[in-house]
Amino acid sequence: MKARYLNPFTDFGFKKLFGEEASKPLLKDFLNSLLPLDYPIADLNFRNAEQLGTGEDQRKAVYDIYCQDTQGNYFIVEMQKSKQNFFKDRTVFYTTFPIREQAEASVVGEFTSRTNEDSNAKGPWNYELKAVYCVGILDFVFEEDKANPDYLHEVKLKNRHNKVFYDKYALYFIEMPKFHKVESELASQLENWLYLIKHLEEFPDVPAKFQHTILEQAFEIAELAHLTEEERKAYEDSLKHYRDILNIVDTARDEGKVEGFIEGKAVGKEEGLIEGELKRARKAAIQMKADKMPISKISEYTGLSEEEIENL
Repeated sequence: MKARYLNPFTDFGFKKLFGEEASKPLLKDFLNSLLPLDYPIADLNFRNAEQLGTGEDQRKAVYDIYCQDTQGNYFIVEMQKSKQNFFKDRTVFYTTFPIREQAEASVVGEFTSRTNEDSNAKGPWNYELKAVYCVGILDFVFEEDKANPDYLHEVKLKNRHNKVFYDKYALYFIEMPKFHKVESELASQLENWLYLIKHLEEFPDVPAKFQHTILEQAFEIAELAHLTEEERKAYEDSLKHYRDILNIVDTARDEGKVEGFIEGKAVGKEEGLIEGELKRARKAAIQMKADKMPISKISEYTGLSEEEIENL
C-alpha cells in the first residue's frame, strides 16, 4: 500500500514537518514537550541554517533546523540518520557557533556604540550568554549505550558532585530505535511526538488519539497529496537518498564485520576491526558519490574527511 504521509527521517520530510513557517507551531510544541524550560517557548524565529567559520580556511556548520525564541535562546534540531565517527564531537562543535555568534554581535554592538553617539546599541559586553540547546533525533543507537534501555539522553555541564554547573547549555539525544511504545501506552506529549515521528509514514489515517490536537496539524502538513509537483519531486529524491543510505549502511555493516574478522586474524582483533570500519566507510562513500550525494553529506554520514572523499 502506498504511503499517505511523508517519511520524517528524510531531509525533506523532517524540514517540512518542523522547519517551515507553517510548521513552526509544531516545532514549538515538540520543543516545549522535550525541554525542561523555566517558561514555555512563545514563538520561534528561524535563522540561517548555514554557519560559516571565521575565515576561508575555517569549517562551517550546516544545521537541519536553527532557530531562536523570543528570549534570545538558541535551538539546534538535527535528524541524524546513520552512525558517524566522532558524532558527539561534531555535535559539540556545532553548538559553538551560536555561542560565538553572540560574542561577535556584542563586539559589533560595542564598536557601534563607541562610534555613533545616537546609537541605541549596548555598551561593552559583560559576557552574559543566552542559552544554547541542541536536540538530536537519532535513527540509530549509540554503540556504548546498546544495553541501556533509556531512549532519551540529557547532557548538561555538571561538577563532580553531580550538581549542574552551568544551566544554559544542554544536549538532548533521542535514540528512536529504542522507543517501542504502542499508542495505548503513550503517557506524555513527548511520547506522542516520538510515536508520530517513528510511525508517520505507516499511518493510513490520523489516529483518534491525535485528532483535534496540534498533532493533527502534523498529519495535514505531512500528507503527500498536499505537496506541489516540485515538492513531490524533491521529497522522492530525498526518500531515495534515505533508502540508499539505509541499504549502504546495512550492506557495509555486514561486510565490515567479515573484513574486520579476517583482518583481525592477521593483525589482531582491535586493528582488524578498525580496518574493517574504514573499508566500510570508504565503500559507502564511493557509492554515495556515484549517487551524486553532496560531499558534505557523505562526510557527515561516513565520518571521512571531505578531502579523502574527493580522492576516492
